[in-house]
Amino acid sequence: MIVIESIESLRTLAGSEVAVSEWMPVGQARIDRFAEASGDHQWIHVEPERAARESPYGGTIAHGFLTLSLLSQFLHSSIEFRGELGRAIKMGINYGLNRVRFPSAVRSGSKIRARFTLQSCEDIAGGIQNTWLAIVEQEGSPKPCMAAEWVVRSYFS
Repeated sequence: MIVIESIESLRTLAGSEVAVSEWMPVGQARIDRFAEASGDHQWIHVEPERAARESPYGGTIAHGFLTLSLLSQFLHSSIEFRGELGRAIKMGINYGLNRVRFPSAVRSGSKIRARFTLQSCEDIAGGIQNTWLAIVEQEGSPKPCMAAEWVVRSYFS
């Protein structure tokens, strides 16, 4: 885990890969819970026997939006804001996504992780806005399973 203690330290990281998360397993139970939460019960996600027979992946795959939803967990497990910056941040808000792509599927039972590159750190009223390039990889796969430009706002107390 990387520790960042000041806005100045954060700004110096712009343009570089800042953190890589640990591998996280994505099993069928997690996929099923996401299907319940999202209402997306497409067979490619929730019917292992049918997916084994009929899908080009040989089994079920995670929802793309499940992969996307894990960005916060990946970021918070990889980067810790401490010191002056940690004390200053009152809350963080997902401001949006400029681009999201899912170049390959996340197979049930696989492990994924995220790489975070800080593209920019800009002042906004009451805080800062960070734009992260988040690339999610699947263990053993040469192609990323997700790429997103993620905009996060941190507001100060």
